[in-house]
Amino acid sequence: MVNTPDTAPELFTWEFATDPYPAYAWLREHAPVHWTKLPSGVEAWLVTRYADARQALADGRLSKNPDHHAEDAQGKSRTGIPGERSANLMTHLLNIDPPDHTRLRRLVSKAFTPRRVALFAPRVQELADGLIDGFAGRGEADLIHEFAFPLPIFAICDLLGVPAEDQDDFRDWAGMMIRHGGGPRGGVARSVKKIRAYLAELIHKKRANLSNDLISDLIRASDHGEHLTENEAAAMAFVILFAGFETTINLIGNSAHAFFRNSAQRAVFQDAVDRRDDALLDSAVEELLRFDGPVELATWRYATEALEIGGESIGKGDPVLVVLAAADRDPERFAEPDTLDLSRRDNQHLGYGHGIHYCLGAPLARLEGRTALETLFRRLPDLQLAVDPADLRWRGGLIMRGLRTLPVEFAPEASAS
Repeated sequence: MVNTPDTAPELFTWEFATDPYPAYAWLREHAPVHWTKLPSGVEAWLVTRYADARQALADGRLSKNPDHHAEDAQGKSRTGIPGERSANLMTHLLNIDPPDHTRLRRLVSKAFTPRRVALFAPRVQELADGLIDGFAGRGEADLIHEFAFPLPIFAICDLLGVPAEDQDDFRDWAGMMIRHGGGPRGGVARSVKKIRAYLAELIHKKRANLSNDLISDLIRASDHGEHLTENEAAAMAFVILFAGFETTINLIGNSAHAFFRNSAQRAVFQDAVDRRDDALLDSAVEELLRFDGPVELATWRYATEALEIGGESIGKGDPVLVVLAAADRDPERFAEPDTLDLSRRDNQHLGYGHGIHYCLGAPLARLEGRTALETLFRRLPDLQLAVDPADLRWRGGLIMRGLRTLPVEFAPEASAS
């Protein structure tokens, strides 16, 4: 159980980023729907209880379209994608409503099928083993930069159909976005523009030579004669890239960190890996998503009319942020919510959202997360944190939550030395 502060906590500080859960516990108890000023200066409602969060995520009166909030004219990103506006990436699933959202999601879902994810599993396994091969003989590594970061980047690039010779450039561009988040740094905007321009050119080339990849499927996608426009396809490919890699980086890093701080549950996971207990490994991923998931807050919503959430009156045009991390630790919904329990049965967490905006790429993220963790602890069973936990630093940001680095040590693999 976390130690709830006696007084209203200060939000969005570096101390808060290190462990936001005591502050969220205070908010759930004293101000579950809380009006606050964000680091950007914009004011918004934070929704922290599970029941309220689930209601808000599915409420059609809360729009994803930033045009419903006048302050968005200043050009701030509302999806967690840095440099989004300057790169002309505004038409995608994260910031539109029905009927446009319904049309785009229906078209894109045809290209993002469970069958495609299942067929991709061997490639994810190959990537995980290859990355571990690169450091297994050293006895030390940074799990973020050498494993959690490159795995989803290369996986998403393969899935999209980015040629192998261009993937190192993608890794460099994505690294700039991760290091600096949504801050006003010129390098971030330049990296986003490079990715956007590259994807637009790749889509244009693939129209003349379709192949078996996700971008080709986006181009093929149609419904009653409707197709994605070239700009819609490029924006969708970018969102799949960005959302797909940062969430998986954080899932792998946050999960490994949770195991380092929970030796009993780490032993349960290790036993499941050794026995190849698929059911427990799957439930472990769900519990890790609930306990310290990669997405802290759902992306922005705006009230299209006056409404009420959790007893608070929300004004027309007010921004609303659903705090997934707080909702998934709500004792009104989960027994002993601050305890990591890999065998938890009743676990309808909100880690990938809820309602029509539920994460389209969740099956792929689950596959990558499970494969990464299972492979890591199977090959390096004595893996340990190499620094004091107090020395770890978390990336600042509003939507995502993850570690900057995660130094580890282990007995070198004889076959890799």
